[in-house]
Amino acid sequence: MSQNNIFSWYKNKRVLITGHTGFKGSWMCALLKQAGAEVTGYALEAPTSPSLFDLCHTAEGMHSIRGDIRDLDRLLEVYRDVQPEIVIHMAAQPIVRESYKNPVYTYEVNVMGTVNLLECVRQTDSVRSVVNVTTDKVYKNREWEWGYRENEELNGYDPYSNSKSCSELVTDSYKNAFFSAADTAKTGTGHKAVSTVRAGNVIGGGDFAVDRIIPDCIRAAEKGENIIVRNPYSVRPYQHVLEPIAVYLMLAASQYEDGSLAGSYNVGPEEADCYTTGRLVDLFCKTWQEETGRAIAWKSQYDGGPHEANFLKLDCSKLKKTFHWKPVWNLEQTMRRIVEWSGCYLRGGDVKTCMEAQTQAYIRDWNHTMQDTAPGAAGRFE
Repeated sequence: MSQNNIFSWYKNKRVLITGHTGFKGSWMCALLKQAGAEVTGYALEAPTSPSLFDLCHTAEGMHSIRGDIRDLDRLLEVYRDVQPEIVIHMAAQPIVRESYKNPVYTYEVNVMGTVNLLECVRQTDSVRSVVNVTTDKVYKNREWEWGYRENEELNGYDPYSNSKSCSELVTDSYKNAFFSAADTAKTGTGHKAVSTVRAGNVIGGGDFAVDRIIPDCIRAAEKGENIIVRNPYSVRPYQHVLEPIAVYLMLAASQYEDGSLAGSYNVGPEEADCYTTGRLVDLFCKTWQEETGRAIAWKSQYDGGPHEANFLKLDCSKLKKTFHWKPVWNLEQTMRRIVEWSGCYLRGGDVKTCMEAQTQAYIRDWNHTMQDTAPGAAGRFE
């Protein structure tokens, strides 16, 4: 891969994305389509109504397939038809509280879904690069104040977090058993570089999920009500959704060319952007009033829900050292983008154009941020 041009590298590459109808998947498709990739998505219908996927007509300009990640035979058909070169696995049941209500479904999707995906990779010679998107919650949470590193114990507490820990272990097993250098030499197939990426809490315009703080803020603002905050003192590594997506693309391209780069990576914000939930909502209220002229407030109201971690940070030293990467947008910049997109949506504006403008702004800022890094750095999106 030319380190100077990540976007052009993706032109005409066959990329398969699972979970493409979700919030992160929609932003991922937008970036890849701009890059000129041949994008195929495999997912159930969009998980929310309204959805970013439908509002921005994401299915246009790509091959959008409806299917269940638990259906191995159907997924194998798609692999055989598409012959993907790069696979980015984002299909998941992603909500902690939902995992308490439906633990069996959560494990089926997040664990067996990963098994099915990797089994298809094993049987498809065209695949060269795989990124399995997991979560910062894979680690055994010890409520300590420093960031978790990639070599920390994997043992998520709740069914969602634990199922993602299992997904990490499944990936490691498949790498050891089927995708090692010795195995590829024995079978005569090309190398299959497989990585997992553990992202912090992603936020951005177009998230309509339940039990997430930014969608709750937008819904309250739309209704003119106070924002309800369950735990204002919990600390999370909040980051704009484009931050980890750009890293997934950077990693997938880099390990395609150099399999030694495959591994497990954390991606999260700088220390200064690990906010408490209360502080994050304060920032939303401030930005909302500045941009719309309308004041909004919040109140703390615990609803007796299940256990949630109070303190969670990520140590991203490995990603920074390997790729000379650093975050692009801080939380204040991120919040302005969220309010901009949400205001456009609530006014009935052209949210697709707004989304495209934000992806272009991110690309420009990425290039500016990375231009002074060392040789062999993350490269430019052009």
